[in-house]
Amino acid sequence: MSIFARPHYTSDATQFLQQLKTEKPSLENEQREGRALLWDKQIDREHQAQADAAEVPQPAYVYQTRSDHA
Repeated sequence: MSIFARPHYTSDATQFLQQLKTEKPSLENEQREGRALLWDKQIDREHQAQADAAEVPQPAYVYQTRSDHA
């Protein structure tokens, strides 16, 4: 065992989370549903490839004024 190990220590944050999960057992499922709603999406590879191909390269200095009159 390491000399730095604290065998029976749990931080305040860990205790809070354990208590919260005990009081509300459906919390993890609700978090998964929220993540699925906003983040876990199927990507249309063809559409992504079209979007990548249509991208316009950014100029080196974006605030440079261009003179298209010449």
